[in-house]
Amino acid sequence: MTTLFTHAAVLDVFTGAISKDTSVLTEDGIIKAVGQNLEAPEGAQVVDLNGKTMLPGLFNCHVHMCSDAGNGVKTPLPDASITVRAINNLRTLLNSGVTYVRDAGAPHHIDIALHEAEKKGEIVAPEMQTAGRCICMTGGHGYDSGREADGPDDCRKAAREQLKAGANWIKVMATGGVMTKGVEPGSAQLTEDELRAAIEEAHKCGAKTFTHAQGLDGIKNALRAGIDSIEHGFYLDDWCFDFMKEHNVYLVPTLAAPHWIVVNGTEAGIPDYVVRKASNAIEAHHDSFRRAHKAGVKIALGTDAGTPFNKFHLTAYEAVLMVENGMTPLEAIQCGTINAADLMGVLDTHGSITVGKRANFAIFDQNPLEDIHRLLDCSMTVLGGEVVFEKK
Repeated sequence: MTTLFTHAAVLDVFTGAISKDTSVLTEDGIIKAVGQNLEAPEGAQVVDLNGKTMLPGLFNCHVHMCSDAGNGVKTPLPDASITVRAINNLRTLLNSGVTYVRDAGAPHHIDIALHEAEKKGEIVAPEMQTAGRCICMTGGHGYDSGREADGPDDCRKAAREQLKAGANWIKVMATGGVMTKGVEPGSAQLTEDELRAAIEEAHKCGAKTFTHAQGLDGIKNALRAGIDSIEHGFYLDDWCFDFMKEHNVYLVPTLAAPHWIVVNGTEAGIPDYVVRKASNAIEAHHDSFRRAHKAGVKIALGTDAGTPFNKFHLTAYEAVLMVENGMTPLEAIQCGTINAADLMGVLDTHGSITVGKRANFAIFDQNPLEDIHRLLDCSMTVLGGEVVFEKK
């Protein structure tokens, strides 16, 4: 299919420049030309954007597609019901301008099955990469849906199981967390040797690794073990920043996750232990993010969507929180486009409106560079050159 998008204000996410009254020609899902006064080929569909701002499709590098973003009280459901919920969540992400996600852990490899369905065109969903079941210590954070493993050999086997199932990433749990009762965010969990065993298995076959890591000791264990991405990073120090820069390790801060817990509180039915842990950590979390940004650590956008009241249409609120904590609007947008594409290993094909790249776009009535809150109001999503959502 060939489509010409006309009269767009196209954002160059590398420089922040806006090219007004610009056309973008797509063919078979790929950007073929970008410029002014482009002619529509014979038989091409023409979509007039009437001056709206065109961004690359947004990334969300930390979602839990199978979760409900409710109050954190879990109700057992059959896999079929969880799968239906995940499909609806993926559609919601797409309708908010998100065209690429990384799932951060799902029960029973449901995320991997849906990834296969997406690639085959059986469901309409963002492009994705998946991790299968997270690897955690017995009784550790994420044990209810993860793969419990103890000792390096068992962690190695657990990683091999996820890779066999089709995971693109291996997720390991370096610390406790907010959502699991009886564990604390600052406590180290899988040891450095256990983490290294799982990470080595991923790297041997070209897969990448990320870790739920909130406390400093666990973060350092994961970094020394060779992790590719630190998720959350509540408590970071200068040693972490220097190591991450030297070894090209990303931070995905998920500022939105504790934010929505603290904003809604126990009054919304969130368990008191969850609210307590989030409230105790949120100031340090913001401080670590600000210092990481100032130090020049690479940062990508992810929300932890699916945690309490962390809704799937609110990916852009992470950018709002990034700006509130010191980033410029362009820097926040870069976290959700070119930085995220780099982390996902798809920068050559995604993340900017460049000839030869995938024709994934998020369209906004007004320029988010002028007010980052505008990123919350997507008016059109284009996936592979096809309009898959349009606000009525």
